[in-house]
Amino acid sequence: MGVLDNWQQWKDFLGDKLSQAREHGLSQETISNLAYQIGDYLANHVDPKNEQERVLSDLWSVADEEEQRAIANMMVKLVQEESQK
Repeated sequence: MGVLDNWQQWKDFLGDKLSQAREHGLSQETISNLAYQIGDYLANHVDPKNEQERVLSDLWSVADEEEQRAIANMMVKLVQEESQK
């Protein structure tokens, strides 16, 4: 099973990568830009593997760039909050 097949595994993976980015001194702005780029890549090249990813994909497809950046930032915030629990 790949990391994208399970929603919790995906969030854990993102949380780990977020921690690594911070440890390497990446700014919040850089992390936000990377999250947007990853979201855009996934939306254009990867089929959603579960219901949660389908919802994100559907939202991304109807959002303008500003809204897509907001979605990406919310994903960063979600995994950040969960990693602090």
